[in-house]
Amino acid sequence: MVILSVDYGDVRTGVAVCDKMEMLASPVTVVTERNAERLALRLAEICREKKAELIVLGLPKNMDGSEGFRAEAVKAFREILQTATGLPVKLRDERLTTVSAHTYLSMNDVRGKKRKETVDAVSAVLILEDYLGFRKRQNT
Repeated sequence: MVILSVDYGDVRTGVAVCDKMEMLASPVTVVTERNAERLALRLAEICREKKAELIVLGLPKNMDGSEGFRAEAVKAFREILQTATGLPVKLRDERLTTVSAHTYLSMNDVRGKKRKETVDAVSAVLILEDYLGFRKRQNT
């Protein structure tokens, strides 16, 4: 199944996708859009282009597992995204994905503007990899 992953942000939203065999998660793009409805329509286009069947949306939780105001914003965006795409949207804990993405980019000497442009897509890849691992564990 082709799964699209979204790391939702106020300004930049990272997007990743996996192959039909659910083996490889790859970055797609970073969408710069502040308006949630327009963002959802752009993500719907990407879903059609990639033939996505499911969307995984990163849910920001606090380190203690509680949910704050950002989690509420993501849950509201989930409804908009489901309506725009007609696809199921699963929420996935995204704690530390941005930190991990920055670490990965530092280890690969990605700095400056290039780093800012790619960190959200890398975060979306990490969310998707986590979800794919979860699916594999559920099927064993």
